[in-house]
Amino acid sequence: MSIKAVAKTEESARLYMIQKGISRGVPIMLGYLPVALTYGVLAKQAGMTIVEITLMSVLVFAGASQFMGAGMIAIGTGAIEIIIATFVLNFRHFVMSFSFMNRLRFIGLKWKVPLSLGLTDETFSVASMHTEEAKQEKGMYFYAALMITAYSAWVVGSFLGGVLGDIIPAVLSQSMGIALYAMFIGLLLPSVRKELRVGLIALIAMLVNAFSSQFISDGWAIVLGTLLGGLCGVFLLKGERQ
Repeated sequence: MSIKAVAKTEESARLYMIQKGISRGVPIMLGYLPVALTYGVLAKQAGMTIVEITLMSVLVFAGASQFMGAGMIAIGTGAIEIIIATFVLNFRHFVMSFSFMNRLRFIGLKWKVPLSLGLTDETFSVASMHTEEAKQEKGMYFYAALMITAYSAWVVGSFLGGVLGDIIPAVLSQSMGIALYAMFIGLLLPSVRKELRVGLIALIAMLVNAFSSQFISDGWAIVLGTLLGGLCGVFLLKGERQ
C-alpha cells in the first residue's frame, strides 16, 4: 500500500472517530446548555462579571462546583472555603480518572493528560460505555470529540447565561435559583432509587450543614457538612456490592 493510501486510511479513521464522538456528545450538549445558562444567570446575579463567569467554566468545568461557588460568592464566602469545598466535592474525580486512565492504557501519555481534563460525571459515563474505541485505531479522537462537544456547550452556555443575566427580568432570574436545587435533586434521585442509604448520607450532610451554620460561617458549614456526610458514606456503604 502506498504512503498516500495509508495517509488516506488514517484520515478516514480519524474522521470517523471524531464524528462518532460528536454524535455521542450531542445528548450531553443538550443537557448542559440549559444548566449552563442557569449557572451564568445565577453567577451574574451573585455579582460576577461575564469574563469571570466564562473563565470559571473554561478553567473549572465542574457544574455542581460552579453552582456552589457562585452561591458561596453571593453570600460573601472567602476564597479558602470555596477552594476547599470545591476540592472535597470533586474528590471523586481522582477515582474516575484512575478508572478512565486504566481503559486508555493503549493510548499514549500525550493524549491521556488532556483527556483527563475533560472528565465529568456525564463524559465519564458515556466513555465507560465505549471502551472498545480505546483499542481501535485513532480511538483517542472519539474521546476528544466527546469531551470537546460537552466542554464547548458548557462554556458557551455559561457565557450566554452571563449575558442574559442583565437582560431577563429580575423576577424570572431570581426564580431560576430553584434550578440549583432541582439540579442537585436530579443528580441525587437516581442514586437514592438504587440505594436508600445514599439518601441518608445526603440527609446527614444537610443536617450537619444546618446545625453548624448556627455557629460558623455558611462556607465552612458547607465544607463540614460535605466532609462529615462523605465520612458517614464510608461506613454506610461499606458493604455495598460492587
